[in-house]
Amino acid sequence: MSSPSPVWRNWAGNQRAAPRRVVTPRSAEEVGAAVTAAADDGLTVRMVGTGHSFTGAAVTEGVLLRPEGLTALRSVDVDAGLVTAEAGMTLRAFNEHLAAHGLALANMGDIQEQTLAGATQTATHGTGREAAGLVSQIAGLELVLADGTTVTCSRDERAELFDAARAGLGSLGVVTAITWHTVPAFVLEAREEPMRWEAVLEGLDDLAAANEHFEFYWFPHTDGCLTKRNNRVAGPAEPLPAFRRWLDDEFLSNSVFGLANRIGSRFPGAIPAINGISARALGARTYRDRSDRVFTSPRRVRFKEQEYAIPREELADALREVRSVIERSGRRIGFPIEVRLLPPENPWLSMAYGRDSAFLAFHVFHSSAHEEYFRDVEEVLTALGGRPHWGKLHTRDAAYLEGVYPRFGDFLALRDRLDPERRFANAYTTRIFGK
Repeated sequence: MSSPSPVWRNWAGNQRAAPRRVVTPRSAEEVGAAVTAAADDGLTVRMVGTGHSFTGAAVTEGVLLRPEGLTALRSVDVDAGLVTAEAGMTLRAFNEHLAAHGLALANMGDIQEQTLAGATQTATHGTGREAAGLVSQIAGLELVLADGTTVTCSRDERAELFDAARAGLGSLGVVTAITWHTVPAFVLEAREEPMRWEAVLEGLDDLAAANEHFEFYWFPHTDGCLTKRNNRVAGPAEPLPAFRRWLDDEFLSNSVFGLANRIGSRFPGAIPAINGISARALGARTYRDRSDRVFTSPRRVRFKEQEYAIPREELADALREVRSVIERSGRRIGFPIEVRLLPPENPWLSMAYGRDSAFLAFHVFHSSAHEEYFRDVEEVLTALGGRPHWGKLHTRDAAYLEGVYPRFGDFLALRDRLDPERRFANAYTTRIFGK
């Protein structure tokens, strides 16, 4: 159904869209009808999620499709571990459905507010030694093509489309449903503790090898890091006491952290001291809980983000160079830098395609300038063949991306065949894929 066209904004507030019309389809057939009608009117089409991309991936001046009408759980095969859900369902709701059937995703990122399609089309990932990102857990896709037809694809059906569209940025078609490979539900033990900068960098290989899911945060202008090691245990769950969870995850990590960033944005000279306090305040803790509750955390402080994936073997040197760049610039950085790891993936536009990868994520408070900081670290990481996260801010274009993605040309050729009139294009996809 169509509705008036208010301005749409993303979560961070740095992207907006004023589409000609907004449609909330309730089936793949209604998506197809919206795409056909858009073609008749010479309009482009984009499906939005919950707005957690910092790039203009969802922005359109034509027809904006909203996800709220595509949220059904279509089927669950517990024995095979195959679960099909519609594209507009959030990860949070999906995790609850899985838990009710004794199932889980093998790996996740650190928030669960995104829609299933939004998270996968931008190749959202977590951190893992063997378990890869969300796109590697997809068993099949249903999508509407530019001619309005609905098709399905998997490893056994339209395999080329499957490998291209799992992380396709909505440029090959509108994803309407996803079938997932799931695993039996499991408990993770989370061990979080502070470590010194040099100890983390010198022990990276051992820390990565010894833990199923390892990541860490470095607080700029300090030698403090917070490490996180998540490993499967037999259970039972032993979650944090309610007060400790509130203190750490709500009060310190959101309320106090938000206040610190507001202070830091007004008084940048205070940031090194604030970071030093933050690095000490988030102390050691160990707990066990349902996997999705350990993988994810509440994120209420709004920010802007840039993230790059580089070859895993370049990580320590890259971090040292990033630190040097920050120190030479004299810039004050209030957000910690997040580091995660992932094994090789197959989808053509996965940031971890074909190589062991390290991901470095950089944040600034939503109201702070980001351009110079992101530009400086981007220069370090692109010199290493870095691949930008599709949903996070970057300045790369098709000429650069063709050199770091081996199947980039194949993706463009498939896009030419499926969407020659660029029904699903917008300014962002035109920059990264060309015209």
